[in-house]
Amino acid sequence: MKTMVIIAHPQLHHGSGVNKRLAEALQDVGHATVHELYSAYPNGVIDVAHEQKLVMQHERIILQFPFWWYSSPPLLKQWLDEVLTFGWAYGPGGDKLHGKELGLAISTGSDKEAYTPEGYNRFTMEELTRPYAATSHLIGMTFLPIFVVHGAMQIEDAQLENAAEKYVKYVSSNAAEAVMN
Repeated sequence: MKTMVIIAHPQLHHGSGVNKRLAEALQDVGHATVHELYSAYPNGVIDVAHEQKLVMQHERIILQFPFWWYSSPPLLKQWLDEVLTFGWAYGPGGDKLHGKELGLAISTGSDKEAYTPEGYNRFTMEELTRPYAATSHLIGMTFLPIFVVHGAMQIEDAQLENAAEKYVKYVSSNAAEAVMN
């Protein structure tokens, strides 16, 4: 399955150990296209037609980003707003993404326990990312289980390598299996 991984991290090569390592792990995955939004659009002006063409060339789209203030970095939000247009992604004639898959690969600064009803953030990742699930439903895509790397600020090398291996599985064929193991 041809997969496009859209990475939205403004400091990917200057301070993001987790997201950088996850991106590097995909270098040998032949069916995966890694697309770094901040590198492609440093001025914030998105080429919508080009992005729509890229999306159409893939069956699975993975949005990879650090979880900031319970959301994504601003360029990814802008990308969603501008690329997933009425009449193309949803609404009358908006069926271009029907049958494709949408997944999220998120890194957090907090540990897993912080994302529970009793934890620091009071909500689970599934609850906090519900707008992405709703978007997926609206545009006719199948929403995949979320891939999360918690504790990005204090992750140890062995844990990061384990996460990178699981990420390759997630991006490759069986996203649900990679998340569950």
